[in-house]
Amino acid sequence: MRVLLDTHLLLWALLAPARLRVSAADLLESPEARVFFSAVNVWEIAIKRALNRPDFDVEPDVIRRGALETGFEELPVTGIHAAAVRQLPSHHRDPFDRLLVAQAQTEPLLLMTDDPMVMQYPVGIWRDR
Repeated sequence: MRVLLDTHLLLWALLAPARLRVSAADLLESPEARVFFSAVNVWEIAIKRALNRPDFDVEPDVIRRGALETGFEELPVTGIHAAAVRQLPSHHRDPFDRLLVAQAQTEPLLLMTDDPMVMQYPVGIWRDR
C-alpha cells in the first residue's frame, strides 16, 4: 500500500504518535506500506512556523530529516501536480491540502488525513477501519 501523509498526520507520526489511531500507527510501521511525505508538508510547516502558529512550533528541516530517518519517502512537487490542482472542485481553499490531493490523485497514492474537508475530494483516502 502506498500512502501520502497530510501535514498533521506527519507531525503526529513524528512528534506525537499517541495521537494516531492504532490502525494508523500499525500501517505506518508495516513493512508492506510505502509511506510518503511531500515537499508540500515541509512548505506548509515552514510558512506556518514563520507566522508563529503555536500548532507549528517545530522547524521544517527537523521534520524533513525526521521523516527521512523514519523511512518515509519524500515526494517532490512537479508541474504535473501543480497543474492537477486546476481540476479540483472548490471544496477547500487551503492551498497545501489542495496540492496534497492533486499529488495523491496523480501518483496515485492513498491520502492519509483526518480532515473532513479533504475527504470531500475525489481521491483515495486511507480510512481507519
